[in-house]
Amino acid sequence: CEILSSLPLQMSLYFNVYFFPFWWLITVAILYLKYPALSDYYKFILVTIMILVSLTELIRLYLGYVGNLLEKVPELAGFWLLTLLPQLPIILFLLFNEGLRIHSLERAVHIIFAAFLSFQAVAAFFTLKRMVNTLATRFRLTEFHRLEEQRPAPG
Repeated sequence: CEILSSLPLQMSLYFNVYFFPFWWLITVAILYLKYPALSDYYKFILVTIMILVSLTELIRLYLGYVGNLLEKVPELAGFWLLTLLPQLPIILFLLFNEGLRIHSLERAVHIIFAAFLSFQAVAAFFTLKRMVNTLATRFRLTEFHRLEEQRPAPG
């Protein structure tokens, strides 16, 4: 019985659980400080991004834990998709858009968060690939054994 979960992915998720509140507090504090200096559309965009990232990150981390530890492919696939689609582009937007008047501390925590997300996307992809291949092999072997049992005995 081979263990399919990924230790590096699990370690990354563990550290991300502790880093996310730190990232959130720093980002909200700096947003509070620079809020009056931002244009109206950047104010709307940043508040929307903070709400979206907060909700998505909680769901994403839960799916990552369940999918990796319990070796569940749908949950890990959901984690991978939530990492690739909303989270990574949003963090890259926060990191590289100079219209947001990025503070150096803010840039530092965004770089760390982007590194977490990038590593988790790659690690989850390879873990998913290994899980799917192993589960498909188990399914084929089970079907083969079932067909062997149904075959009439010779003679």
